[in-house]
Amino acid sequence: MMHDTSRIELERKMSDDPAILLSDEEENDDDFDSDEIESVPELEDKLNKWTNYIHGWQDRWVSLRNGTLSYFKAHTDIHLGCRGSISLARADIEAHPFDELRFDVSINDNVWYLRCKNTDDRQKWLDALEAQKAAAEAESTSLQRQGSMLSLHSTASLASSSSFKKGRGLREKLAEMETFRDILCRQVDALQGYFDVCAESASTGSGDPRKWLDDPLSDGNDDGEDIDDESGTTPRVDSHMRFIHTNGPSAHKDKDKPNFQPHQMGMDFKGEAFTFKATTAGILATLSHCIDLMRQREEQWQKRLEKEQDRRKKAVEAYRAALKDVKQKARLGGPDYEEGPHSMLKEDEFFDAIDAALDIHDQTEADIEQADDVAAHKDASFSSSNTISKDMPPHPHRLIQECHDKVEENVRYSFENIESNWDLLHQEGEMKIFKMEQEIDGIVLDPLKATHTVRKVTANEMCRMFWDLKYRMDWDGTLDWCKSLETLAPDTFVCHQMMRRVWPATQRDTCFLSHIRKLDLSHQTQGDVGSWIVVNYSVDHPDAASKCIRAKINVCMLCQTFLDPPDTKLENATRDNLVCKIYYVAHANPGGWVPSSVIRAVYKREYPKFLRRFSGHVVDSFKNKPITY
Repeated sequence: MMHDTSRIELERKMSDDPAILLSDEEENDDDFDSDEIESVPELEDKLNKWTNYIHGWQDRWVSLRNGTLSYFKAHTDIHLGCRGSISLARADIEAHPFDELRFDVSINDNVWYLRCKNTDDRQKWLDALEAQKAAAEAESTSLQRQGSMLSLHSTASLASSSSFKKGRGLREKLAEMETFRDILCRQVDALQGYFDVCAESASTGSGDPRKWLDDPLSDGNDDGEDIDDESGTTPRVDSHMRFIHTNGPSAHKDKDKPNFQPHQMGMDFKGEAFTFKATTAGILATLSHCIDLMRQREEQWQKRLEKEQDRRKKAVEAYRAALKDVKQKARLGGPDYEEGPHSMLKEDEFFDAIDAALDIHDQTEADIEQADDVAAHKDASFSSSNTISKDMPPHPHRLIQECHDKVEENVRYSFENIESNWDLLHQEGEMKIFKMEQEIDGIVLDPLKATHTVRKVTANEMCRMFWDLKYRMDWDGTLDWCKSLETLAPDTFVCHQMMRRVWPATQRDTCFLSHIRKLDLSHQTQGDVGSWIVVNYSVDHPDAASKCIRAKINVCMLCQTFLDPPDTKLENATRDNLVCKIYYVAHANPGGWVPSSVIRAVYKREYPKFLRRFSGHVVDSFKNKPITY
């Protein structure tokens, strides 16, 4: 009866609360969620997606619709189906901390590395992705809430009384035990009353025991008649409180006696009553004590449970943080692969990846040059304010003495004999590149020296183009950006530049002082009509903060101008009479571990390409300009 009442009460509450609210409020939630999903932005555009360490970044058509991010090989392939998709409801969206154009979208072990055209596009994509993710999460939460409410309502209406017992807590169980104890106490009190009356009547011998049993409050002196069965026998009670029929005259004789003796009942009612009272009292006391112990134990276990829950929460958070770090370190094939002496990539794979990335850079630069001839749009003439007169001494500044030392050191180094101590790395026409193998703590520090001869330009034009920042991005395809941090003098400034990332090597930057100066080497080299030098060496600057690896450099470009034929008068010379002798020296510390075979192979490939590209760019830039000595 108690369980039926509880079930009816619960069903009444369920029918009064969730069922009615579900029909109205959930419909409103559905309308709100649908409006919110429809209002979130949807995007489609061509982005760069990382494929693998051989092919690097590739153009892909990326679509963001209905909480799903999908990509296609090209916009024309949409009808063929997507090549992959990610549901944003459980996805992680991260903006890259170093690359301002990149963001990552991941779900479990599936990670997409994407790059936009500019920072505004990346921010637009990030905002749209977060909005789509929030809408997808809201929709998922709404569906779960509706399902749980409907399930609870249906379960409550169909559950039996036993199903409710399983969900009850220990406190409710204890409350039921207390209720049962109260009931048992009342039953014991009633039984004890019967026993007390029986014991009292047995001791006084009054009345009929059958009447005592029927009416425990009777005193045995009422006028009721004895009830005989058809056989004329009178029942009596045995030791187990059962009525026993007695036949014959003795029965009627006992019946007529005014006092009924206790031995006729077959037991000591008074002793049994005392025993039963003591037993039941002990049972009740024990039960009460057990209940108290259970309460205390429940409180202890509850405290232990709370502590264990806190420990579990901390352990789960630590596990998730560690798992995230492990996943980021174990993302083989991703663009953020960490270089180092413990790299899991073999040297040949490392080289293949870098070689493929450099090929992509070269192709990109070739496409840009075909689309827009940079030399045709740049004014390579130098104003008098930017040109250093040959009679003007270097401008003084706080690092002037250091610049003097670097210039003298590099002049000596440039004219040093290289036939005995240097190995020929590359030769192409009049271009020769030498190297000297040198490693410290596993880091390749090979010095390189190159000599080259270029016609139709002067030393001033070559060095000026190499020194001036406004022309650097035109001929140096290895840079993401470069900027001047501080101008110390018209011929000296501090430069900070960021190298392009060539995966799997970590991105690097350099901060260096750049100084240009006119030299007088006529006493040292016969026929020299004008010599210039540019020295770039690494310095520290407070505005050059970066999270990349800082490379150290000491680079010198020394150029001399000669006339061909030598007896040509300077004022009558044309560009066809100009010959520029170039001495290029580079000491570079990559700042981190890269396989020696890889970095030497890159040097062998990149330095000749740099000299060809730079000298060709200078010749094209000045072919129609006045000669500047």
